Amino acid sequence: MDATTAPHLIPPEMPQYGEDNHIFEMMQNMLEQLLIHQPDDPISFMIIHLRRNNDNVPKIMILGPPASGKTTIAMWLCKHLNSNLITKENLLSREYSSQAIEAKKYFEAYKRIPNAMFINLVHERLCEDDCLRRGWVLEGIPETREQALMIQTLGLAPKHVEIYHTTFDWPPEAEVQNRLIEPEGISEIETAKKLLDYHRNIVRILPSYPKILKSISADQPCVDVFYQALTYVQTGHRCNAPFTPKVLLCGPTGSGKSLQAALLAQKYGLVDICCGQLLKEAVAAKTAFGELIQPFFEKRLTVPDNIITRALADRLNKQDCIQKGWVLHGFPRDLDQAKMLNAMGYSPNRVFFLNVPLDSILERLTLRRTDPVTGERFHLMYKPPPTVEVQVRLLQNPKDSEDHIRLQTELFYRNCGDLEEYYSRAITINGDQDPYTVFEYIESGIINPLPRKVT
Repeated sequence: MDATTAPHLIPPEMPQYGEDNHIFEMMQNMLEQLLIHQPDDPISFMIIHLRRNNDNVPKIMILGPPASGKTTIAMWLCKHLNSNLITKENLLSREYSSQAIEAKKYFEAYKRIPNAMFINLVHERLCEDDCLRRGWVLEGIPETREQALMIQTLGLAPKHVEIYHTTFDWPPEAEVQNRLIEPEGISEIETAKKLLDYHRNIVRILPSYPKILKSISADQPCVDVFYQALTYVQTGHRCNAPFTPKVLLCGPTGSGKSLQAALLAQKYGLVDICCGQLLKEAVAAKTAFGELIQPFFEKRLTVPDNIITRALADRLNKQDCIQKGWVLHGFPRDLDQAKMLNAMGYSPNRVFFLNVPLDSILERLTLRRTDPVTGERFHLMYKPPPTVEVQVRLLQNPKDSEDHIRLQTELFYRNCGDLEEYYSRAITINGDQDPYTVFEYIESGIINPLPRKVT
């Protein structure tokens, strides 16, 4: 670009393409690999790196005290993610590796392995083809801070580190209980020594992974621990790539879409776009376009999709929407409208469905009233009128009648399944709770990357 033509306006297609194809994460990963390995021929190195296509394979460390269940969780993760389990035991049992044979002899003689020898053995294993293609899960590695620093020096950077607390898993069948035998090395004295060594080292290991560490209490059923771990490893870390939020809020009437959009606009500066409000503003402006809409308002008819999309396009093409991002609600209401929005080039990058039961919607809307004198709005349960005189003159909007609300809610949920299938990466939120709690869930879904689907 020519610097004399600044300021430059970035086309909206660029960040959208970058996010859809993970361009920014790919560039960040390549830069990290270049800085770690510092190859003599960076171009050839990057070509080989891109051909591997392994930026998103699992790279996990699972740490925990003896009997915390980390081995079981590591095995389950490997099976689910189709990855490789790496333990101290299976490293030493590799018969075709000269380093493994040497380390095993040393361990048999001295009951320990020097840190440098052990980490070189780990490095050798993680550089093999199956680990490069399918990733790895290190169980109980590293054991000390020195090992953690050696691993970092070699450029073996995990993406997720998990630490577990002690759990207890006893077989329910009496027959199995009766034939159990006590393995070597778990006597009270030996276990106490292992725990002491673990707690002495773990406090020095954890500071090495401040941004990728997840602590999980293993004092719960193994399945619950596994799903917490799986959710964490499938969630990407926040990226420094430019990101312009384009948020779509879907939900039945009374689900709180307008309030959540206002909160997002207030906190993040997004442009709040309500489809119905756009049409009202066009009519109030008395433009030629507004005159086209007015007959539908007067006759209380549904405004055709081609007119709605024209109003949306005019608003979404303005510079504030392109620069700041937007939060849209009230459109699309069905699959055809969603496809129409996408065909126009305004595909949202975050979609939220606010689910609220009909009883709660009726409670929210049918009790709303308006004072025709002051224009103030009340709610007979949450914000009752201050005096009997005010209560007598309150009026209800026909749209807040129970029959109308039931019809609108039924219509939304009739089309909801198609919309959820179309927006396959949408996040569903329980909207029947405190609005600020709902906002926190939405906020989390915007600032954090969407989980990648495991194929």
